[in-house]
Amino acid sequence: MHIRIVSPSSVIDPKYIDGAQQVLQSWGHEVSIAPHAKGRYGGAAGTTEERLQDLNDAFADPSVDMILCSRGGYGLAQIIDQVRVNPHKLLAGFSDITCLHCLCGKEGIPSLHSIMAKHIATLPADSEPIKALRAVLSGEDIRYTLPLSPYSREGEAAGILRGGNLSVFYGLQRTPFQVIDKDSILFIEDIDEPQYHIDRMLQNLRLSGVMKNIKGLIVGQFSDCADDVERMSCTLRETISRASADYAYPVLTDFPAGHVELNLPVFMNTPCHIKVEADKALFTQTNPLNSLITPP
Repeated sequence: MHIRIVSPSSVIDPKYIDGAQQVLQSWGHEVSIAPHAKGRYGGAAGTTEERLQDLNDAFADPSVDMILCSRGGYGLAQIIDQVRVNPHKLLAGFSDITCLHCLCGKEGIPSLHSIMAKHIATLPADSEPIKALRAVLSGEDIRYTLPLSPYSREGEAAGILRGGNLSVFYGLQRTPFQVIDKDSILFIEDIDEPQYHIDRMLQNLRLSGVMKNIKGLIVGQFSDCADDVERMSCTLRETISRASADYAYPVLTDFPAGHVELNLPVFMNTPCHIKVEADKALFTQTNPLNSLITPP
C-alpha cells in the first residue's frame, strides 16, 4: 500500500514524519511525504494554499492508497470546503482531522480514526495502538472486548460510526459537513477543555436533536479535562452522562481512543456494532479497507 503523509493542520517536528515513514516502511508499505508536510507558516504546517494543495494532490494521485495526516492541532476549518476527497483512498488521523472525517462522511467514504506520525514514530512496536494499527492496515477486522466502565449503559446497537473530536464536531454544526442521522452511533473525545465548555457543546447536541436521534453513544477519552464541581455541581463524567440520560440507547464510556497513547483505531463513516453487557463491552467493525482502495 502506498501511504502519503500530509500535514493539513498544525506544524509538526519533522523527526516524527521521518520516524513514521521508517516504521510504516518496515511494515512493507511504500511511504511518500507531501511537499509541504514539514513546512511552517506561523503555527500551521504551511499556508492555506500549500496545505490544500498537498491534500488535493494526494487525493488525486492514482498511486496513493492512504493519506496519513501527520498531526491535528488547528487549520482544516480554513480549507475543508475546498478539499476534494477520493472514494478509493483511506484518510487517517484524529483531533482536527475530524473535519476530514466529516467531509468523508458527507461523501459516504469510510475513514480511519487513528494515531498519527508522533505515536507511530515513538510508541514501542509491541504497544497496543501500534499492533492494532498494523492489523487494520493489513485488512483485519476490528474486535475490541473492553472492561465495563462507570456511566456505561447496557444495550446493543448497530449503526454508522460518526463524530470524533467533540470541539471540532461541534464547530461544524449547521454546516454542510455535519453528517449525522438516525442510523448513527456517535463517538466523542476531547482534550484540554473546561467542564462547562464540554457541557455547552453537549447541550448544543441535545437541543439540536443529535443526542435524541442517534442509536448509541461511545465516549472516548477526555484528556486534561478537569472536574469543576464548584462551578458545575457535578463531575465531568456526570456532565457527559446527563446529556444522554433521557434516552434508552446503549452508552459505552472510557473507550480507548482520543488524545492518549492508548488510541485504538476505529473506522468512521462505517457500520459498527456495540454491545454493553453487565460485565464487559464489545465493539466490532468489518474492515472496509480492501473494497475502499480497490476501484470497482
